[in-house]
Amino acid sequence: MPFVKVYIHFVWSTKNRFPYLNSRELRLRVWQHIKENANRKGIFIDFVNGYDDHCHCLVSLGTDQTIQKVMQLIKGESAFWINKNQLTSEKFEWQDEYFAVSVSESVLERVRNYIKNQEQHHSKKTFAEEYDEFILRYGFQKFQDSSI
Repeated sequence: MPFVKVYIHFVWSTKNRFPYLNSRELRLRVWQHIKENANRKGIFIDFVNGYDDHCHCLVSLGTDQTIQKVMQLIKGESAFWINKNQLTSEKFEWQDEYFAVSVSESVLERVRNYIKNQEQHHSKKTFAEEYDEFILRYGFQKFQDSSI
């Protein structure tokens, strides 16, 4: 059996950054569901949290998991579940785009704390500002029509 420890920090937004997840109670319910559903699918989520228009997820990839497949399973199923349970007044959708960056073992605790403190973080900074910081920090190319 192979032993693998590859952590990925995923970040994705709601469609058009609409604040669907506009209450703490709703967010907690969605994050708990994401974690439980991922666990049933063999996806190890170390930490999940976010704010009204986006989600952060720290995932340890399994040997047969790809970034694309993990995102498809997490985002697709959670949007379906939110709509099936009518948790938002409008049809819920996640944006297609997402960030995925590797996380070194040496900074795991810092990333967990960053994810854990999203509400406090976003009392001072919008997701749009955070998005721009991610683009710069990780050297991603930002396209004119990008709306993650």
